Amino acid sequence: MIEARELTKRYGDKTVVDHLSFIVKPGEVTGFLGPNGAGKSTTMRMIIGLDSPTAGSVTVNGKSYARHAAPLQEIGTLLEAKSVHPGRTAFNHLMALAHTHGISRRRVDEVIELAGLTSVAGKRVGAFSLGMGQRLGIASALLGDPAIVMLDEPVNGLDPEGVLWVRNLLRGLADEGRAVMLSSHLMSETALIADHLVIIGRGRLLADTTVDDFTREAGGSGVKVATTEAVKLRSLLAGPEVTISSSAAEELVVVGRDAREIGVIAAQHGVALYELTPQTVSLETAFMELTHDAVEYQSAPADSERKAA
Repeated sequence: MIEARELTKRYGDKTVVDHLSFIVKPGEVTGFLGPNGAGKSTTMRMIIGLDSPTAGSVTVNGKSYARHAAPLQEIGTLLEAKSVHPGRTAFNHLMALAHTHGISRRRVDEVIELAGLTSVAGKRVGAFSLGMGQRLGIASALLGDPAIVMLDEPVNGLDPEGVLWVRNLLRGLADEGRAVMLSSHLMSETALIADHLVIIGRGRLLADTTVDDFTREAGGSGVKVATTEAVKLRSLLAGPEVTISSSAAEELVVVGRDAREIGVIAAQHGVALYELTPQTVSLETAFMELTHDAVEYQSAPADSERKAA
């Protein structure tokens, strides 16, 4: 488990991380999100002791990272895939890490195979593609069989097969009871992997919630219902805390009853439905709305957008 308590980092007059508190729990994939300049990288660096907090604290399995005798066996990290000596082979890089923690060659062979690096294990890392470098970085993070895995943009440079591999890998690690912290700008991928979200902007906590709750709250809790008996269904669903509006002659948008309840009522009264869809927004849309005022650099609209406006 990772636990940050009022974590703060200042560089001179600039506050990069501002009284940030959150928990990354075992058995979950926690998406750590925020726009560029939000303080994500600085926070992750403080978790593993590469930066020292100005105030507050952060612990890894109950201790600061520096107090662990074998930190690779507590938390495996990928922050910068290219931070490897380019003259070393992938195998030698992993063996060097293994020697510092008493990890066996057998485990090195296991993570090489797991990451799909068997055919290139003897090649120098400097000749690796971006995707192969990512795979090596993930292999390094898993080397100590850690209880926590923290990855920054793990699918960067990977092909579709590699993206699917990472997705299944992280889901599997969480299902084994490990705590997984994932930082990514790919909202669609995060939505598929993450259970929980910690979203920051300008160093401050903006949201600490589940993916489902976050998107549902951003898009309202309405349910779109389509039926040829819209008038009849409207009367059946009416109630003191139920709001029903029409988007078309055969469509209703119902707020105050969930899809299951609507379906049961319709079935009990013989009303045929041909659509029953909870109205939610995508994670990307919800994220953009939440972080709009926290974006450090605002892009100008493209010429086509200006002309359309």
